[in-house]
Amino acid sequence: MDRRTSGSIVVRPETEGPRFRGRGRDFEQGSRTNRDQTERSKTRRRKRNLRPPGRSPRRDERPPGRRPERGFPASTALAGFLHAKAAVGLRPRTLRNYDHHLRIWIEWAGDPRINRVTADGIRSFLAWLRTEYKPARYGGKTHPLSGKTVRNYHLALASFFAWASREFKFEDPTDRVELPRFQSRPIEPLTKEEVQAMVRACELAKPAETNGRKSYQMIRRTGLRDMAVLLTLLDTGLRVSEICALRMGDVDLDTGQVEIRHGTLGGAKGGKGRVVFMGKETRHYVWRYLATRKSKDDPEAPLFAGNWDRKMTPNSLRLLVKSLAAKAGVRNCHPHKFRHTFAITYLRSGGDVFTLQALLGHSTLDVVRHYSMISRVDVAEAHRRASPVDNWRL
Repeated sequence: MDRRTSGSIVVRPETEGPRFRGRGRDFEQGSRTNRDQTERSKTRRRKRNLRPPGRSPRRDERPPGRRPERGFPASTALAGFLHAKAAVGLRPRTLRNYDHHLRIWIEWAGDPRINRVTADGIRSFLAWLRTEYKPARYGGKTHPLSGKTVRNYHLALASFFAWASREFKFEDPTDRVELPRFQSRPIEPLTKEEVQAMVRACELAKPAETNGRKSYQMIRRTGLRDMAVLLTLLDTGLRVSEICALRMGDVDLDTGQVEIRHGTLGGAKGGKGRVVFMGKETRHYVWRYLATRKSKDDPEAPLFAGNWDRKMTPNSLRLLVKSLAAKAGVRNCHPHKFRHTFAITYLRSGGDVFTLQALLGHSTLDVVRHYSMISRVDVAEAHRRASPVDNWRL
């Protein structure tokens, strides 16, 4: 039978199905169905261990050495943690403390991946802080960290891993680490004699060491400012950050009202502003100091200024109080001790705890109750000494 061709179709007898020419070989039409192709594709996927579309690979289907990690190195995650806390509104000082504590841990642990950190590793770090760690201090002292400082390290780690466990979906290892214990130190306020000695130390410099001449003392250039700072600390109970953030416009010398601004600009803990007051004597010394200032009429100028009329920093204020205390012979003195002295003296003079809470800017009465317990001990001791029945021996 004659065969005729039309294009690429070969005409065959009716008993033979049509054939197609393509890619070097002929395929009979209908010889491969969709089902055959699907089965062959599945076989190839299983052989090549490829990921099927539409579902996650099984553990045995993952290529060796390419298992995905759920956590970042701790140094990388630290930046995200600080950004998250800054967005919440934490104070810059709190963020600096978090950064310092966590970098000490990262250096000790060797920058591990955060999802591989265990509770035992955190316990070992806290034990190392108590026994072997020697912090670098300004005074050169190398005594171990206090129990409260070790507790602050634990709180920083707990906050970091609470954020990381939510962000990267793994178990928080600090949940199984017990909070470190510490013994709180008794609060010792300044005495009247100690405050008087520090106020006198503001006026004159140290006696000059002379060779064959009579010793002499010079008047301190910053004496008026330093005296005003000490009296303001004692009369208002302000924190260091709050007194450094005061501006000229925040103080009314006629009424003695001092406004602590809301937010980070006011320096208040948690950004909670409030109003406190100065007494007459404190207002007098603040006025004497401001009378020497060129920027006394500028409401935005700092109330207490350092060199070049810039505001004092918390660190410079701490160093000032420490140097005046050393000159006056007062031991273990720091700016916060003036706050303790204000609170205890306020209660001894008949003030109530609720007004004291508002003046100190505390959100709860926990710390104020501690001051109240100290003042009650003083009252009991005073009654024991002044009891007429005991003294008269009736």
